[in-house]
Amino acid sequence: MGLALAVIGASLGAIAVSRGVPLWLATLMAALVFAGGSELMAVGMATSGAAPLAVVLGGVLLNARHLPYGLALGNVLGASGPLGRLFGSHLLVDEAVAFALAESDPHRRRRAYWAAGLTLYGVWTPSVFVGGLIGNGLGDPRALGLDAALPAGLLALVLPSLRDRPTLRAVVLGSAVAVVLTPLLAEGIPVLLALFGTLAALPMSRGARRGTREEEPA
Repeated sequence: MGLALAVIGASLGAIAVSRGVPLWLATLMAALVFAGGSELMAVGMATSGAAPLAVVLGGVLLNARHLPYGLALGNVLGASGPLGRLFGSHLLVDEAVAFALAESDPHRRRRAYWAAGLTLYGVWTPSVFVGGLIGNGLGDPRALGLDAALPAGLLALVLPSLRDRPTLRAVVLGSAVAVVLTPLLAEGIPVLLALFGTLAALPMSRGARRGTREEEPA
């Protein structure tokens, strides 16, 4: 997982530098934000002229899933003390949460969370820095195909969740919204509006569920 994240981080660094973001700023953002999807969205929106408030709002909406993550893992960080909880919440990324929730024993859950979170955090910022150096030296990150690494990595993370029907509906609708609006709106905005796809994950009405069961083969 760390190796995969290193490729994604290098892609982000190369893309950011090629679009005019200073290398030091891209590296600092990697260390302080530590959220690949929001960082890529922030780079895309900021470099296309979006207002700072819109960039911040997009990041907040995209990372809103961290609220239930924190509720689910409160007991994991509860014994770490105030500073431990503060830093541990910074490591709250999808992969660390997945590894932690896969364990039923509290001790093993805590160990899995810290092992995954520290490993990924230790890889992320250096890989963004190195990717920025490569992108700055080559001029065009597409020469190495790095521009495709982040979407491919995010797709790989999403695929296991598509077995859940509400999640599948949300992904399909969000993807359709993004594809339709990409030629029409500034870069980064279609990704933000694709969040409306989460509406498809809302519980279906009783009549809709009845109709779905009737369509299923016996």
